[in-house]
Amino acid sequence: MDYYTLGNTGLKVSRLALGTMTFGDDWGWGADAANARQIFDTYLEAGGNFIDTADMYTNGNSERMLGQFVKESGSRDRVVISTKFSYNAEPGNPNAGGNGRKNILRAVEGSLERLGTDYIDVYMLHTWDQVTPAAEVVSTLDSLVSSGKVRYVALSDTPAWYVAQAQTLCQERHLEPISTVQLEYSLAERNIEFEYAALAKALGTSIMVWSPLASGLLSGKYKPSENGTEGTGRLSMLADSGNPAFDKFTEKNWAIVAELEQVAQELSRSMAQVALNWVVNRPVVASVIIGATKLHQLKDNLGALEFEIPAELQQRLDQVSQPEARFPYTFFDDSLQGMINGGATVGDKPASYHQPIRIEGAGAGVTGAHGVSSG
Repeated sequence: MDYYTLGNTGLKVSRLALGTMTFGDDWGWGADAANARQIFDTYLEAGGNFIDTADMYTNGNSERMLGQFVKESGSRDRVVISTKFSYNAEPGNPNAGGNGRKNILRAVEGSLERLGTDYIDVYMLHTWDQVTPAAEVVSTLDSLVSSGKVRYVALSDTPAWYVAQAQTLCQERHLEPISTVQLEYSLAERNIEFEYAALAKALGTSIMVWSPLASGLLSGKYKPSENGTEGTGRLSMLADSGNPAFDKFTEKNWAIVAELEQVAQELSRSMAQVALNWVVNRPVVASVIIGATKLHQLKDNLGALEFEIPAELQQRLDQVSQPEARFPYTFFDDSLQGMINGGATVGDKPASYHQPIRIEGAGAGVTGAHGVSSG
């Protein structure tokens, strides 16, 4: 397993993170304690060290199970635990959710108790609440770092302008910076490329990917049929839930699945491995969350780092999944930029402009990139 620094920090995390939203069967599609423990142990044995959870995953049982596994395995100093706050478990109490200081300070105590630890490695805002000023969020998170309850801070599912405002405030006010931004990214969901990749490069943060397999769509378990869709699993259960994250059965996505299947066959790899390999090597991606309900799924996912996708096959995947550009991004293509530059070619700096730092681990073959991880 290779390790990248998380954004512009000194924290080294594995390129594949273990998602634990599947720890616990409270929601009808997760893994019970025995299966979850197998998944946890296998991930650690493979060299993984980055584990993602949230206070509301499986009604808090994800954090409880993870805390128990970490304690029993004696791995607390080795693992990097990321957990999140924002969602409300107390109907009628508006301050039991959201991103205000009152809820953050309440939520962190609950997560610490469920995880059975006295500190959280990466504490993350789960979803923008459209209310709390960025200044209030970053100052509160900075205070948690100062108190020792949190080591690093992060954001998830927030607008690019809000991330930029938060990171700029951190830099100008000498607060703990945003180490990473957790976002949905896959062959079936590439819209973050319009803003977030450039943001991460410019402001010294990174991207942590969730749903790299588009909720299982890119694993090949679903197929279009005359009656709609063939295949069972979380995506088919939640396709009509109203959550746009599960609205994946579209004509374009079926074209992506078909091309991915052909590329996977040519590489003699599973569709999931190719889809994961594609996203883990995208610019400024520091780590990609993989989740599993069965051990064989995890083992297959871990093989995603064992190969390279040839340029010609990479191009086929890029083309079939290319998102449609809308205003104002249509003004930033090569033809219009040429009008600005007088027809001259003005390219980005090469990767060698900033020399990477290689970190040799004790037999682990650790590779680190200073500053923004570029894949």
